Amino acid sequence: MVTRTAYVQLKHSPSALIGSVLGMILIYVLPVAGLILGLLTGDTPAVAAASTAWMMMAITYLPTLRLYKEPLWRALLLPIAASFYTLMTLDSARRHYAGQGGTWKGRNYDVPEPPANHP
Repeated sequence: MVTRTAYVQLKHSPSALIGSVLGMILIYVLPVAGLILGLLTGDTPAVAAASTAWMMMAITYLPTLRLYKEPLWRALLLPIAASFYTLMTLDSARRHYAGQGGTWKGRNYDVPEPPANHP
């Protein structure tokens, strides 16, 4: 579903795609990478900053987990889910530019033509 619709939601905009991917990396990937690198290099301030960012991310996800009665520890997995979502969004754009459009139940749908520019 994400692969079919993600790039459509970005209105087939390369700049929106770049901004979304950079935002996802900044919010979800860098805290985890910073924590790992900080632990490997013994950089205590990096570990503290990355841990704080990851915990803030997890805490903001807790209401959703409570709503759906899911275990709260799953909030720590949010960077993994976000990484998959980002990859599916990139695949959605790749499919669009490859002319594959959306696929549903084994059928490929045409890529919609961009609207004509009106003066």
